[in-house]
Amino acid sequence: MNIVVTGSIAFDYLMSFPGRFTEHILPEHMNRLSLSFLVDTMDKRRGGCGPNIAYTLALLGERPLLMGTAGEDFGEYRAWLEAAGVDTGHVKQIAGKFTASFFCNTDQHNNQIASFYTGAMADAGELSFRTVGDCGLAIISPNDPEAMVQYADECRALGIRAIFDPGQQCARMSGDQLREGVVGSTIVICNDYELELLRQKTELSEDAILADSEALIVTRGEHGSTVITREGRKDVPALTPRRIVDPTGVGDAFRGGLMKGLALGLDCATAAQLGSVAATYVLEHLGGQSHAYTWDEFKERYEARFGPLAAPAR
Repeated sequence: MNIVVTGSIAFDYLMSFPGRFTEHILPEHMNRLSLSFLVDTMDKRRGGCGPNIAYTLALLGERPLLMGTAGEDFGEYRAWLEAAGVDTGHVKQIAGKFTASFFCNTDQHNNQIASFYTGAMADAGELSFRTVGDCGLAIISPNDPEAMVQYADECRALGIRAIFDPGQQCARMSGDQLREGVVGSTIVICNDYELELLRQKTELSEDAILADSEALIVTRGEHGSTVITREGRKDVPALTPRRIVDPTGVGDAFRGGLMKGLALGLDCATAAQLGSVAATYVLEHLGGQSHAYTWDEFKERYEARFGPLAAPAR
């Protein structure tokens, strides 16, 4: 069974600001906001929602299939992902374009201000789930909005279990586009802020979302996540990190851990617990792919927090 990960493929430019953004924002002058933050550090890292999720799945013993578009500068990144255990056979390099880029400034309280350059991601609609055989589980994570709607339609038509993860694109996508992604998805996942945007744009309540989906999963940062099903809701705690370095990619790692749990046949709440553990590893490192662990190390950390992991036979 193929696990297919779709989403942005990008390079991350991560900067740190030695202060707090909110101390420099004057509410009485919001109509003419003009700010520049002098940063202490900048690192270029491999990133993008798609590769970040796929990398976590590879660490957890899967060989996920990454489907996305990248630029002419993707060659070294492709080789690195393949070495990590990610199948990049369905990543298309677009001639004459750069890989998408994420510019993110983080302050001392982990608040972030970010910009995203689309680049080759704009061509994601050229790809199709119809070219992927034996797809048993997929995620539609932030990407070109039209491509996300297309992928959701294809998964419905092909009977593929799909997670719809609008993420940062909640701000860009229209209500109709978001509704197209939600309806028919196996699971809808977003953070608490994104859920409010989704509600406002689509006018869909939690019950309306669950009318077509098995679960709605809402992530809440250091407060963990909430798994909502037709039977009720369960709060899943976050792990206490050994250190906090950078929040970039934490949500992607959560999704990778969640998908590993679903691939093992676990219920959504237990799968979300795997997501909590995976997310913590990223929080303890700079960037979404700077960490590594074995399955035994991961399982030990999981069981120290949540107890024995009894996965059903696959």
